[in-house]
Amino acid sequence: MVKTDVHFPTDINLLWDSIRKVVTLVAQLCADHAITSWRQSAYQLRQIKKLYRKLQKLRHSTSKDPVKKQNKREQIIKACEEYLNAVSTLIAKAQNTLLQGQFTRFTAVVDQIRIKEFIAHAVRQIDQISRRIIKDEKIPHNEKVFSLFEPHTEWISKGKAGVPVELGVRTCVLEDQYGFILHHQVMQKQTDEQVALCMVRDTKKQFPTLSVCSFDKGFHSKANQGDLKQHLDFVVLPKKGRCNKAEKEHQSSEAFRSTRKQHSAVESGINALQVHGLDKCPDHGIIGFTRYVSLGVLARNIQKLGAVLHKQEGAVLKKAA
Repeated sequence: MVKTDVHFPTDINLLWDSIRKVVTLVAQLCADHAITSWRQSAYQLRQIKKLYRKLQKLRHSTSKDPVKKQNKREQIIKACEEYLNAVSTLIAKAQNTLLQGQFTRFTAVVDQIRIKEFIAHAVRQIDQISRRIIKDEKIPHNEKVFSLFEPHTEWISKGKAGVPVELGVRTCVLEDQYGFILHHQVMQKQTDEQVALCMVRDTKKQFPTLSVCSFDKGFHSKANQGDLKQHLDFVVLPKKGRCNKAEKEHQSSEAFRSTRKQHSAVESGINALQVHGLDKCPDHGIIGFTRYVSLGVLARNIQKLGAVLHKQEGAVLKKAA
């Protein structure tokens, strides 16, 4: 997985991001056209931020006293309503400005599109905050957005100790026995078992001699077990959960175990990618993200080639001495 360069998302800070961009962009648009209705935009943002910080600092009571818990909940709901009402007022003002404003500059069309996008983000966040805090609903995961500026960001929970969640996009790499990356794929809205077959097929188009491949348990599915055997001579794909007798014998075989042992080198390769810049992507958008990952893979292969050449040169010099 490659992380995206985003802050940890909550519904209230995503709303702050939305309204901050709406007010900033509308104020700039009006200033470019000598419209004075947004001259106090900086003050209005400061007032919104105070309400946001106030709500952010409030925490649900952990007291066993139901009266104290109810009092704290009422405080949170009141602060939430103040925050949402203030944001809604500015959104209505921004929408009214877009309707009535006489914007003549060519760039104003693009600016208005961007403003409307952030208004849509703000409206969605107001709805979700209202449902979660005031109505005490649980927001479905598929309705959530984790970054306004890097919308391809996904909420990834791998169950790692000390790392409950990561923000980014899954990335799959296929490495050969010498440590060179043969193929990679940015797995947008995909999981490991969904890309196993296409990774092998795409790699074989460039490297037809590929005949053996080892995978993590995450790539396992009943379909993959059968489909991969049609493209490879030998597949090392550990099964999730309990194995039957035949599966136990297969996974205990010498060929399976010896091939599986080589898989640890892939983890080393992934770590090397992360250490050399592929831990977090600073580029923007999914196109920039994909390009950055591809360049990172290319740089890793060049580095690996350099290490091989350096080792060969060292061996020649040692032999000559």
